[in-house]
Amino acid sequence: MSYDVIIRDGLWFDGTGAAPQTRTLGIRDGVVVAVSPKPLDETGCPEVIDAAGKWVLPGFLDVHTHYDAEVLLDPGLRESVRHGVTTVLLGNCSLSTVYANSEDAADLFSRVEAVPREFVHRALDTNRTWSTPAEYIKAIDSLPLGPNVGSLLGHSDLRAAVLGLDRATDAAVRPSQAELETMATLLDDALEAGMLGMSGMDAAIDKLDGDRFRSRALPSTFATWRERRKLISVLRKRGRILQSAPNLDRPATGLLFFLASSRILHRRKGIRMSMLVSADAKSMPLAVYTFGLGTRILNKLLGSSVRFQHLPVPFELYSDGIDLPVFEEFGAGTAALHLREQLERNDLLADESYRRRFRREFDRIKLGPTLWHRDFHDAVIVECPDKSLIGKSFGEIADERGLHPLDAFLDVLVENGERNVRWTTIVANHRPKELNKLAAEPSVHMGFSDAGAHLRNMAFYNFGLRLLKRVWDAERAGTPFMPIQHAVHRLTGELAEWFGIDGGTLRQGDRADFVVIDPAHLDESVDGYHEEEVPFYGGLRRMVNRNDATVVATGVGGDIVFRAGRFRDGYGQTVRSGHYLRAGERQAVSVDA
Repeated sequence: MSYDVIIRDGLWFDGTGAAPQTRTLGIRDGVVVAVSPKPLDETGCPEVIDAAGKWVLPGFLDVHTHYDAEVLLDPGLRESVRHGVTTVLLGNCSLSTVYANSEDAADLFSRVEAVPREFVHRALDTNRTWSTPAEYIKAIDSLPLGPNVGSLLGHSDLRAAVLGLDRATDAAVRPSQAELETMATLLDDALEAGMLGMSGMDAAIDKLDGDRFRSRALPSTFATWRERRKLISVLRKRGRILQSAPNLDRPATGLLFFLASSRILHRRKGIRMSMLVSADAKSMPLAVYTFGLGTRILNKLLGSSVRFQHLPVPFELYSDGIDLPVFEEFGAGTAALHLREQLERNDLLADESYRRRFRREFDRIKLGPTLWHRDFHDAVIVECPDKSLIGKSFGEIADERGLHPLDAFLDVLVENGERNVRWTTIVANHRPKELNKLAAEPSVHMGFSDAGAHLRNMAFYNFGLRLLKRVWDAERAGTPFMPIQHAVHRLTGELAEWFGIDGGTLRQGDRADFVVIDPAHLDESVDGYHEEEVPFYGGLRRMVNRNDATVVATGVGGDIVFRAGRFRDGYGQTVRSGHYLRAGERQAVSVDA
């Protein structure tokens, strides 16, 4: 029999956690039709990959991206696919582009995800052909998609569409019963069309862009639990998921998510919840010891199904000046980010009364849980007009000048132009031992890459490769913390099963989404920092990963879309390899010889 693709003699991982075996895979019509311990007939096969000494895996799933605007501009989503990702999930953190109009959606999305608003608005305004979830799915599925795409409906999107963005972000407004019913109906319509569930955001750190309601918190953060329970009941009825984040200012409310998930309290109809975020945070060094155990105990006692998303790499942030979401934890930080003009910001940062306010907030906030450790001795300058400061931390500069660290930070920004100073810090996952424990913890799942977002302060497109490198290094050093096949399962089949996505396995009869990896290049290159021009964002340069020697080939739906560092001709423009994956939809295939 002829094949479209043959992957010869690779170490094959099927995505279920089973031990790998050396096999040759035959692919026809987008499906794995042969997994053979013997050679396959290569006669007439146009694509043969010699995978001897390589690993053959199901394509990775990335369940936490913010490609909602980018997919309209560059449907290939290259930054993920070049690292072996074959399925991405849109609509996270309460943000989607289904119901809200283009202007509202741009205000919701742009500042939170640090993507230029003008391009987000233009992408939606130019390409929007939908007014219903079914039409949205049809529009996405008609694009020349590179990877497969699934999506959630964002609570902020839903709330803005029903209440209007002004009322949806007014703390004094409570939806009427009729408005709650409308929200529930619109959510049900989205689930009926094939969306995987709903995403929310309880933490008020994220703020609106635009001129109309700039610096207000996202609409979902104003929702009461009465409103959330109403929407969760729709998810429960459909057997779908909720992705959300508890409010750090009120950590005890996190228990409400476990209660809402409970099978015991809801007549055996529990609901899966994917929460942000399980990390070894520098600001809360003891929290890592309670995440796994505490989650497992509550899930057991309540019959809940709650997991926390985990980024299995050091959580390194970069920032140009003060333009970083963690500064939204301070009212003074939000006041600075509220100003878009460079000169206005500089004037504010230099103002002594503003600084006094900022110092008070900076010192006081240390008493509670925060995202950022607020240690300016652990914040290093990597670019600056004053070259003598490069490589120094703001804390060192404060010590040299005899200043409060915050004043030294603000002085450097004012002296050099606020957006001209680039600095970096690691906010979480800095202790290898704890990071390895979290990666193996059954109450977490792999996610939170933020792919497509934070163009100038880092998303984590290749987190799957970086996890495999750590696992492979530990195994070769004789200090294993997880079998390689289990790590593969965590990045593929486990996620697909939990989120209800068709994918994640690479067995006979499965859709042929795959990645071929050269383990010899699971090396320092996976941690590399690079910048790449983004043509569809006006030439803005974004921070990316570049380790193309590691990924020998990526295949989606049986098509080899990336090989030897190059995308196939027409990729993301005239050729479609991916599809929209509807909830509960499974590909029926024949594997008859």
